[in-house]
Amino acid sequence: MEKNIKIIAYADDLLLLTTGKTQEEVENYANIELNKITTWARENKMKFNEQKSKMIIITRSRPKVKKEYKIYLNKIPMKQEETIKYLGIIIDKRLNFNTHIDYTTGKCMKLIHCLSKSAKVNWVLRHEGIRMIYSGVILPILSYGAQVWIESLQRKKQRLKTQENSENDQHQNS
Repeated sequence: MEKNIKIIAYADDLLLLTTGKTQEEVENYANIELNKITTWARENKMKFNEQKSKMIIITRSRPKVKKEYKIYLNKIPMKQEETIKYLGIIIDKRLNFNTHIDYTTGKCMKLIHCLSKSAKVNWVLRHEGIRMIYSGVILPILSYGAQVWIESLQRKKQRLKTQENSENDQHQNS
């Protein structure tokens, strides 16, 4: 396997990471490896679903001209996305995980709202019961995959703090 390629497989999910200095290099590496993978799958009586297979381009530089990448799975062009979900974590093209953090917090807020409505009407919950629900339901959802995205959250908090300090300074100077 090339040094520009890394394959990560878990259960029925497969992730192919490709690096290159140019778009053409990335396309070549990806297409060569995808051909190898689909050949292996065919020989082992497996098939990848082209409709579920997606690609995301993650780059440090902003391309001057946005070109679609020509990467194929079973001779069908793969759909290029702004975000993908891999093992329950939403990955965006800037690797800032804002979409994942927003999605997860929104999911927990809905769950908390539903639980609180039910608890007020039907349950007589004490503090310990609420703590148990939080520890058993909310906390696992919030912390899932944190080792991947926590650094992004810390950067986001720092930006918000800096922005808040800047706004406070503006109010004091006016």
